[in-house]
Amino acid sequence: MGPVPRTLELFYDVLSPYSWLGFEVLCRYQNIWNIKLQLRPSLLGGIMKDSGNKPPAMLPRKGQYLREDIKLLRQHFQVPIEFPKDFFSTILEKGSLSAMRFLTALSLEHPEMLEKVSRELWMRVWSRDEDITEPQSILAAAEKAGMSAEQAQGILEKISTPKVKNQLKETTEAACKYGAFGLPITVVHVDGQPHMLFGSDRMELLAYLLGEKWMGPVPPAVNARI
Repeated sequence: MGPVPRTLELFYDVLSPYSWLGFEVLCRYQNIWNIKLQLRPSLLGGIMKDSGNKPPAMLPRKGQYLREDIKLLRQHFQVPIEFPKDFFSTILEKGSLSAMRFLTALSLEHPEMLEKVSRELWMRVWSRDEDITEPQSILAAAEKAGMSAEQAQGILEKISTPKVKNQLKETTEAACKYGAFGLPITVVHVDGQPHMLFGSDRMELLAYLLGEKWMGPVPPAVNARI
């Protein structure tokens, strides 16, 4: 018997491009490091409101930096990330409430599909500039990720239930209690103590906390999945 895997929680929202980068890195390392990865769909808007933070793109200089940063990170992380043409409408006006409720319902009913459907939703909004707010868009993402039409429809019908709404709210509040002011956050539990790391650029520090080896965003032991 080897050492017990350390629990690693990733709180994310598919509206967040940096969440996608952190998600892909942790998915690549989950079978390399001795960790148990828990995906925690959360609502970025709720965290921003609770913390008093504002989207970085609201400040013009940060918005310009963000665009250039994403171009470099696309290559470095090997993730096909692209800025939506109408950023403000897609990200700031339409939001991701229905999509995150769908992922929350999925985590309760079919957790084995959570990774693939989350990735497909990111692919839609942050790679192909497609909608993630309409029911048919969410169903299309789920089916492309490998769910049957019947399975996906069943999950969609549950996104307005109190159980799903409350679960998303509770997960978002849990992120806030850890100290989140944006997403993603990764919470690693070491020796009974939680450590919260913000963003997708703290993976080397995460490896240090875990006592694991950091081999870059695309470790040689695995190939990028996308």
